[in-house]
Amino acid sequence: ERGEKENPENEDRDVMMLSEDSESHFPPPVRKETIDGNFADAAAVPRSVPSSSERGGVIVGGIPNSIVSGSVGSSSTLPLTPEERLLKQEEESFYSAHDNKHGDDNIWGLLSGVGGNIYEWYDFAVYGLLASEIGEAFFPQSSKELQLINSFGVYLAAFLMRPLGAIVFGELGDRIAGRKNALVMSIILITVPSVTMGLLPTYEMWGTAAPVCLVILRMFQGLSVGGQLAGSYVISIEQSTSSNRGFRGSVCDASSVGGFLLASGVTTVVRHIFTEDAVNRWAWRTPFWFSLVLAPILYKIVKRSEESKFWSERNDQKEAENIIRENEQKQQTPAVVDLFSSPFNRRQLVGMVGVMSSSTSSFYMIFMWSPVYLSHLRGIMSEAKADLMSFFVVAIYITCLLFCGKLSDAFPHRMDLMRIGVTGVIVAAPVMFGMFESESYLGYFLGQVQYALCLAILHGGMAAWEVELWMADPTLSFTGVAIGHNIAATLFGGTMPLMATFLFYRSDGLASRLAGGDLDAWEALYPRLIPGLYVSVLGCVTLYCLGNVIRHPHDVRTGEKKLREVYHKETRRRKRKEKKKREGRRMAGGGGGTKGAKKSAGFLIKDAETGNAGAYVPPST
Repeated sequence: ERGEKENPENEDRDVMMLSEDSESHFPPPVRKETIDGNFADAAAVPRSVPSSSERGGVIVGGIPNSIVSGSVGSSSTLPLTPEERLLKQEEESFYSAHDNKHGDDNIWGLLSGVGGNIYEWYDFAVYGLLASEIGEAFFPQSSKELQLINSFGVYLAAFLMRPLGAIVFGELGDRIAGRKNALVMSIILITVPSVTMGLLPTYEMWGTAAPVCLVILRMFQGLSVGGQLAGSYVISIEQSTSSNRGFRGSVCDASSVGGFLLASGVTTVVRHIFTEDAVNRWAWRTPFWFSLVLAPILYKIVKRSEESKFWSERNDQKEAENIIRENEQKQQTPAVVDLFSSPFNRRQLVGMVGVMSSSTSSFYMIFMWSPVYLSHLRGIMSEAKADLMSFFVVAIYITCLLFCGKLSDAFPHRMDLMRIGVTGVIVAAPVMFGMFESESYLGYFLGQVQYALCLAILHGGMAAWEVELWMADPTLSFTGVAIGHNIAATLFGGTMPLMATFLFYRSDGLASRLAGGDLDAWEALYPRLIPGLYVSVLGCVTLYCLGNVIRHPHDVRTGEKKLREVYHKETRRRKRKEKKKREGRRMAGGGGGTKGAKKSAGFLIKDAETGNAGAYVPPST
């Protein structure tokens, strides 16, 4: 950014053009910072301090105009505040960061992430699928509705621990132990509470202490899952080539769904082998004991995987920096502090949570809550049939997810496929609940399948997208992915069973009242769509964040970055023209004093009563 003399002819040249190469765009160190926060050469003519009206800024598209302009050559230019200047520099550093060249598609890194996801999400999903039996065992004094709500409340308690797990395992994975060792720790942490949950005495044996212990065990599970999924994403994507990230990320996503699939299969087998009374009394424990078979296999797989070379290289640089800090008596700050102290990272985090609001809520609605809705809430089918139907829906979803992950690598911008998917989710969510009223098993099945297909399109490249948002700094990527993903999962995934159950009871009462009136079938159907419309609203939030908040490295590839610059340039040009018109009208109306008048051309006669400028006297007079 170069300081210039105030010249009206240079007003249209005050936009900083950002090159698309990978070189750094920071100002040379020899330039001095002026008092208004911009940079100028030593020989440049200093500007006067701008007025308070010139310091304002209009936020368009998520970025203040002054951040993009960064100019100093015009009196109408809006100077940058320190935070805006830092945000602009960090955004440029993000776009100019070197891509990961260490990807070699290592198979053991992928298998460790896949195995870890299957195991962790199996343990996590078993509880949700057995929510009714667990509610009866630990909350027997409540009604059926309260048993289910209490059980889902314990389910939410695990989600509340996931952001804390993201911070803990993010620090381990980014700054202390590395990605591989963080995965091993998360596996150990979830095995112990899962097996213990299968041995936990019920309310009849321990009384109030039983549900309290249940909540504590679920919280430890949530702490572990808070780091596992992010770790599997990061280690798999960092070991991938740039042309294969979407597919490998979809494999990790499919493995987490595979955990749900395995949990659904095990619970279905248990309910078919044992009687309903046996399942309610003790057989619900057997899926938790199955963890003892999976844990040793997974531990051997993770041990054979390699550490991320991309992280190791950057970590070596950090260690050298730490030596300098020790010499300067400066302490290294935790990763979470570095994350939230950056305005650009904060914006990325908010955008990431907004984008994932519809995907996480949809995931838990279709795979976790829909079987409960069809069996317990509506009584349309038995639990065994609902779980079996969910099993086939998940299998179709995994197949489509892998295809869409590969497809996302072929798109110029990964977010283009996500925009298509979220548009489908907005429509598919209420449609699924409409098809649940078809009184046909085929309708129930197709309603879930069409929703799962749209979700697969949205999720196809999302794992790679999450890691690419933070790949500019490998010593923050684990923390960024973990915190963003788990905040979204807690706010919109963990609350989904409670919110959907609440909306169901509200809509069910409304539907019952409407059914007694003189309404046709379509009008009576509308209240049943309310849980799906909640997801549709979140889908609109996702679309806004994709277009206006989030920044992605592919913006340079597809020209979105340049389009934003042109848009802001035209906005600033229009503002300057409007300002000139206002000044012209003020001068023509006799107001505004003598500012702007050229003394060499003549002078203005001051009105004695109003104090404003009056008649103009040319030089000849």
